[in-house]
Amino acid sequence: MKKALVISAIASNQGKTLFTMALLQHYKKSVRPFKCGPDFIDPQFHEKIAGVPSVNLDAFMMNENQVEWIYANYFDKDVAIVEGVMGYYDGMDKGSSAYDIAKIIKAPSLLILDAGGSYITISAILKGMCEFREDNTIQAVVLNRVSSTMHYELVKKHIEKEVPHIKVCGWIQKGLKTLSSTHLGLDLKELDTKAIDEVTEDVLEHIELDVLESVMDVSVSTLRSYPFEKRDKKDELCILVKDKNFSFVYHDNLEYLKEQYREVVLIDSTEDEVIPKDADLVIIPGGYVETEESYQRVKHSLAFKDSLKEHAKSKKVYAECAGLIYLGESCDDKEMSGILPIRFELTNKRERLGYYKCELENELIKGHAFHYSRILTAPKTEIKLYKVSKKTAKEGGYKQDKIFATYLHTMWRVNGL
Repeated sequence: MKKALVISAIASNQGKTLFTMALLQHYKKSVRPFKCGPDFIDPQFHEKIAGVPSVNLDAFMMNENQVEWIYANYFDKDVAIVEGVMGYYDGMDKGSSAYDIAKIIKAPSLLILDAGGSYITISAILKGMCEFREDNTIQAVVLNRVSSTMHYELVKKHIEKEVPHIKVCGWIQKGLKTLSSTHLGLDLKELDTKAIDEVTEDVLEHIELDVLESVMDVSVSTLRSYPFEKRDKKDELCILVKDKNFSFVYHDNLEYLKEQYREVVLIDSTEDEVIPKDADLVIIPGGYVETEESYQRVKHSLAFKDSLKEHAKSKKVYAECAGLIYLGESCDDKEMSGILPIRFELTNKRERLGYYKCELENELIKGHAFHYSRILTAPKTEIKLYKVSKKTAKEGGYKQDKIFATYLHTMWRVNGL
């Protein structure tokens, strides 16, 4: 019998990442991490702790059968820890909340509830969460920001009275010393191994792991028939630029490339590595190239830039977000590759955040976008513009000859590449 748990809350900044980190460290030798939704940052953090890649489960970009297949395909450990996104039901309107994912994969859910400054009201919130949708998988709760054992017992008593089917698995002390002493707050990504051990010990100090594990038993469905379009393997060399700047690559995207191409080679632009002359396709994923720190890492990578420009003259290039920017001429005063005659600028507000649909040559592509840059100038006569649509269509990417560049982050197994 395997064990699995979806960790969620009523909102962001409630302690999901903190508790996820502690459980990944606790089950480190036998855990596969997952992340609900399209986020790139949390999975990198998961991998740092668990030592194996974290896999995104997104029911907007994938249908339910595809999500279920991805989950079963990568659930190759004894334990699966799935970190939710925002609040438990947030994203229901797109079909991709933690609630939706938990239902699809048939995994129990645990809510992290902030008990600071409250006691009976916690029971009301939990009862409302459980009754909002009867088919939810909420089975357990952990209380965060608890001031004392007495406070915990008081809250627990009312939960057991009002929501008796929910297991109360313990509590996390308010103002953990290991966090306050390192000034980390929620920025846990800079923790070293020793600090992770110390924080984990503090987080799990008052958690009843036997109670928690009693709700985690699951039966994982055997893999159904492949729910994606079957494509012939390409006798081509695929180059993926993957480094500190261009790091936003869903793990399944990388695995899909390995299945789809004769050979996949990773190139580090920040080390000025050169794209092989016999490459058939170059992929430049999202990340950061427009900030000062990231730009300095690639500013002097002239051999990389020249080899990319030479490749782009006649061969295929696919780019997402930061990759799109790098293909342009500039972003503010930062010179890019100049392959596409587009200029970008950074703004003080988000230009996009959320799920979008791209209409391209009668095809509908679903993805996620999050960026602060925008297109300043682009000669429409030379570049075919396509639209990424939310409520209103805005410029979102370009297709020119064999170059396809977009602000949209997508699941390549779904759309093909």
